[in-house]
Amino acid sequence: MPLLQAVGLAQAFSRTDLESERESWATSQFDALRPEGPPEGSNGQQLQELRSVLEPPGEGDMTEGLSGPELPLEAVVADGWLGAALERLRGIEPVEDIQEPDGFVGKLRPYQRRGVGWLSFLRQLGLGACLADDMGLGKTIQAIALLLHSRRLAEERGQSSNGHGEEQMRPALLICPTSVVANWRHEIERFAPGLRLLLHHGSGRLSGDAFRSALSQHDMVITSFGIARRDIDMLETQAWGDLILDEAQNIKNPSAKQTQAIRRLTGGPKTQNEIDSSPPFRVALTGTPVENRLLELWSIMEFLNPGYLGKREHFRQQFVLPVERYNDEFAAADLRRLVQPFLLRRLKTDPTIISDLPEKNEMVVYCSLSKEQETLYTHVIEETMDRVDRSEGVQRRGLVLGLLLKLKQVTNHPAHYLGEKGPLEERSGKLSRLTEMLEEALAVGDRALVFTQFVEMGHLLRRHLMENLGREALFLHGGTPAARREQMVRSFQEDDNGAPIFVLSLRAGGVGVNLTRANHVFHFDRWWNPAVENQATDRAFRIGQKRSVQVYKFVVSGTLEEQIHKMIESKQDLAESIVNSGEDWLADMDTEGLRKLIALRSRG
Repeated sequence: MPLLQAVGLAQAFSRTDLESERESWATSQFDALRPEGPPEGSNGQQLQELRSVLEPPGEGDMTEGLSGPELPLEAVVADGWLGAALERLRGIEPVEDIQEPDGFVGKLRPYQRRGVGWLSFLRQLGLGACLADDMGLGKTIQAIALLLHSRRLAEERGQSSNGHGEEQMRPALLICPTSVVANWRHEIERFAPGLRLLLHHGSGRLSGDAFRSALSQHDMVITSFGIARRDIDMLETQAWGDLILDEAQNIKNPSAKQTQAIRRLTGGPKTQNEIDSSPPFRVALTGTPVENRLLELWSIMEFLNPGYLGKREHFRQQFVLPVERYNDEFAAADLRRLVQPFLLRRLKTDPTIISDLPEKNEMVVYCSLSKEQETLYTHVIEETMDRVDRSEGVQRRGLVLGLLLKLKQVTNHPAHYLGEKGPLEERSGKLSRLTEMLEEALAVGDRALVFTQFVEMGHLLRRHLMENLGREALFLHGGTPAARREQMVRSFQEDDNGAPIFVLSLRAGGVGVNLTRANHVFHFDRWWNPAVENQATDRAFRIGQKRSVQVYKFVVSGTLEEQIHKMIESKQDLAESIVNSGEDWLADMDTEGLRKLIALRSRG
């Protein structure tokens, strides 16, 4: 019997009262996983046998899901290492955490060590894993730690087998939305600088023999869903060690061409090289494994463990119709049991998690420019710097400050710079990422503050977020009457059915208001003054706040935003005395220094 089916049957026939009490989409903890793999002293035959049975069921197997063969089954019993593996998957056997691997720069929180251990355990079994932690709990950092840990284990196996383990060192492929490509690159450079990274993105990306040659010199490839779909014929011929989908809800529609293309990568490479014929370890990272319909979960699970939940129509009959149409609690419980071994979700409100979190967790979110933004950014620099070169004194300072203002507007959104009302979608990397993150936060009932320096941008943000997220959003700015201001604050704080998003101009909303109902704070554009930004953050992080606050500071990669952010971070003490003066210090830079600061840098 294939292992995937054994897992399913073991789950289906393990309905103790204790386990029933523990089951929940939000609290599947898997704290008791121990990534030991086959018994000590094994020659690897058990592991190879395990991998050989992970293919989707054939004609004579259980092709119609996990309801079992025609003869009734009363129990599933397994012994040896397979039995131990099943017990670990069900959370019965205790485990130890995975500590920070060699090459990891930073420190994992206790729940993150458990997450890496869980991922590593499933990797050793060849079973796909969905890490569905709440936003802000560090899914990215856990995936990076897993890659480093897995490569260290592969190196050790290669050394112990005189080099015969080198086939385990295949590169990892990460597929993510375009809006987070830059952020992934920055996070890897920060936490795993030793990982050799190749960005497969943009019009200048490698192809054919040049791409295949480059793979041997890199440990990881990052690409977007759109590029992966276009280049699928080339990507599926490569041998990947790991296949990671970030924002995996992008394959929630099983009929979409993008989903079907990505699924072509789940088997071994389309090559005659049998050494590299094993399929990659598959990981789905998502804060929303189910957004609207159960079929979305089936689509993600079909990517992770093909065939495990049966064919699509059978899944619809067995689970979708009973749960969605008739609210069948027994069918819902059965489905939870089946996916529980492969889905790990922790919330910031979980008792075992909240003690690990700081009261305020700040992170930088790196975004990319759209093609339109790149063109406008370059045009503004070329148009203005010629005039700066020919000017001096007060006139030069005015031109420089005007240049900085225009570049900020461009990095926010082309419509902001051009004075347009729309359209807004797909034109700004910042706005795309903000929308995605807010969608994830709202899905679990959280509330958020969004700060911007510009009233014009605030109006654009409010309208866009309301149209795309289908939720009410408030906007407080300097022109808001006092009575309306008080009404908005009270509604946000006290009305359970009120607007979950509060957009604020930094000057008007940065002081004098108490907004502790929010546990997410987004700085959409930067003031470049740490004191002012911290003061704004404190609207949510202050006395009365009962949850940890997640603070996100948006920075557009390759632009003056990244350069100034680096200066502030590397010279924090100096920044307190210099940057607090606003942008005047930038206006006093010499022309050559200014050119270096604002130049558009390629991040490919």
